[in-house]
Amino acid sequence: MRETILGNHLQKIPSIAVGCMRLSEKSKEEMNHFIHSALEQGAYFFDHADIYGGGMSETVFGEAFAGDPSLKREDIYLQSKCGIRQGCYDLSKEHILKSVDGILKRLQTDYLDLLLLHRPDALVEPEEVAAAFDVLFESGKVRHFGVSNHKPMQIALLQKYVCQPLVVNQVQFSIPVSNLVANGMEVNMETPGSIDHDGSLLDYCRLHDITLQAWSPFQMPSWKGCFLGSDEYPELNQKIRVLAEKYGVTKHQIILRWHIQRGIIPLPKANTVSHMEANFDVFDFKLTNIDMDVMELLDQQDFLEDHHTAPGLERLLQLK
Repeated sequence: MRETILGNHLQKIPSIAVGCMRLSEKSKEEMNHFIHSALEQGAYFFDHADIYGGGMSETVFGEAFAGDPSLKREDIYLQSKCGIRQGCYDLSKEHILKSVDGILKRLQTDYLDLLLLHRPDALVEPEEVAAAFDVLFESGKVRHFGVSNHKPMQIALLQKYVCQPLVVNQVQFSIPVSNLVANGMEVNMETPGSIDHDGSLLDYCRLHDITLQAWSPFQMPSWKGCFLGSDEYPELNQKIRVLAEKYGVTKHQIILRWHIQRGIIPLPKANTVSHMEANFDVFDFKLTNIDMDVMELLDQQDFLEDHHTAPGLERLLQLK
């Protein structure tokens, strides 16, 4: 399993994570088999959140892990998220500390390797977050911290008060959900992609050594489902089919490899062991730069047909 440096730290983590959102209905035995299968693939990075399955995803995982003496805590990397409760966002010191205690209890562990603030609270009191992080870090309950779905200025505000570096930002990112890229391409233009929804988030994270993680790497915008096979993206799907045949892999593996080569850690969800194993079998091939660019450009084709923004774009599109 290829590894990625976490933030600007020397510590490395797997370049792809096991998304645990949909594991709440597994039995203890099924979860044990799932964990062992992941570790056999070198996938020791598990992404949780306190709201996944109403907490049951963490509970079942914790029971399966703690009940197996062959599984060692130091052999896995556990990440979870907090900050959402009863339809609102709460980043108060009290809620963060209470949430982490609940996460640790459900996972049956003494510490988290990484804690993310799940969603930004527009009225956050950053001093409260800083105080909570200090307690968690000094007590050994959390080793690293990050955020999820945060804009650059929200990160900067928190980092002004928080002593620990924020090393991760987990956001939705897929080829169709790539305003982070389009916004950097359609600069100073009156086009849909020029609208900056995220405050130059991609550039900010690269400048500040913040590792990006991608949730729902196969999703279309607005929760409309998976874009693979969707009639809304015929040319993109055709290109992905061609690439899958070219490299002898699945279409899902092409998409995950695209994320990894962009330096972004994808978090694909998996309900079955076979699905999970296929997700991690993405390190025996490498997409060419042209194949990477063409997939990205196909999502921007309407824009590119009207604005020849750089030499060679027409040639690239002809290669599709």
